[in-house]
Amino acid sequence: MRTTMISSPNVIVFFTDQQRWDTVGLHGHPLGLTPNFDRLAQAGMFVPNSFTCQPVCGPARSALQTGLYPTTTGCFRNDIPLPPEQKTLAHHFAKGGYETSYIGKWHLASREPVPPEQRGGYQHWLASNILEFTSYAYDTTMFNAAGEAVKLPGYRVDALTDAAIRYVAQPRDKPYFLFLSFIEPHHQNEFDDYPAPVGYEERIREKMELPPDLAMLGGSSSEHYPGYMGMVQRLDEALGRLVDTLISLKQLDNTVILFTSDHGCHFKTRNKEYKRSCHEASIRVPTFFHGPGFMNRGPYEGLASLIDLPPTLLAAAGLPVPDEMQGRSIFRDSPLENESIFVQISESHVGRALRTRRWKYEVGGPELSGWDDMNGSAYVETHLYDLEKDPYELDNLCTHGEFEDVRESLRTELLRRIADAGEPLPTITPI
Repeated sequence: MRTTMISSPNVIVFFTDQQRWDTVGLHGHPLGLTPNFDRLAQAGMFVPNSFTCQPVCGPARSALQTGLYPTTTGCFRNDIPLPPEQKTLAHHFAKGGYETSYIGKWHLASREPVPPEQRGGYQHWLASNILEFTSYAYDTTMFNAAGEAVKLPGYRVDALTDAAIRYVAQPRDKPYFLFLSFIEPHHQNEFDDYPAPVGYEERIREKMELPPDLAMLGGSSSEHYPGYMGMVQRLDEALGRLVDTLISLKQLDNTVILFTSDHGCHFKTRNKEYKRSCHEASIRVPTFFHGPGFMNRGPYEGLASLIDLPPTLLAAAGLPVPDEMQGRSIFRDSPLENESIFVQISESHVGRALRTRRWKYEVGGPELSGWDDMNGSAYVETHLYDLEKDPYELDNLCTHGEFEDVRESLRTELLRRIADAGEPLPTITPI
């Protein structure tokens, strides 16, 4: 491994929770609430076709920390701690000469505060395992490396951003890897509400225009979408503040920034809650890279999964990508022909899905428990969508006989992807 000098780029992951892909201007949102995301994505490398590999908080986070599918680490649902011996991005960056820091929501431990052995190797720590259980919109508490409760003032997005600004402004003689993990725009669980900053929800509600899937299917969107978008707007303002800080410190040109989210939000239109489905609203997320090696790259033309982002970050920092990582770096690599995204789904049900450029295909285990069963030996077909004709997935074609050849082809590819992820090869019964 090469010796890391201070000239190596700093790396920041700006990580949101439950943010739909179509909340940003570059994806066509009409209200222009994300000027900082849009500007940075256009200046660097926008990833318009970016997807989670598991639309549940803990499993998605395990994948982003390790570069491994949740079924590989065993973290296939929430409330399963990351194995203490599991190597994470923190370990790989520290080995490469980086100082590592985690600020925000972790969701990969067994208790609160998170004990040192369950922190994924991060050196600097200011976090909560489940941030929505230790804080509210204007009452933020996290825990430091000593396990002491730390109360932070302001709206919760700003409280975490202030902590990140203080961190990046510290003098140091080595590059840093900072993982900044927000809870917004996730709902506040016990209230089933999306608490935006004061005044934001009311202003957005006056101009609200729902995405087509929400306009058609309803769910809780008329109640919750304005507050949700108010949270998105404040996150974008926080991104701008953090970037302003990097500019003032003369660090921006030497800092890789990844913006992404763990999964999306369908507002109770696809099941009884907000995610855990195969639909674009659940799995497609806003993503960009900015900084050394990414500037003026234009949009990445391929499909990218959350599982691809860890190797991409390591490659961008000039560090080796471990052979065991199950994704592929998109730092310099060109898109693959006939590529697809593989998605594992848990908790609501045990599902496996495939997303190609045109098609969405899911199978499920009707006899399986989404909480108790990590995978299954037998699945049946449940969903097929033609994304070219039906981008918001309003017409399930799975029972349409004229698509039998399409389903057969997708079934073969999905079985290949299941095997490549290290799962036992199941059977799939046509509907």
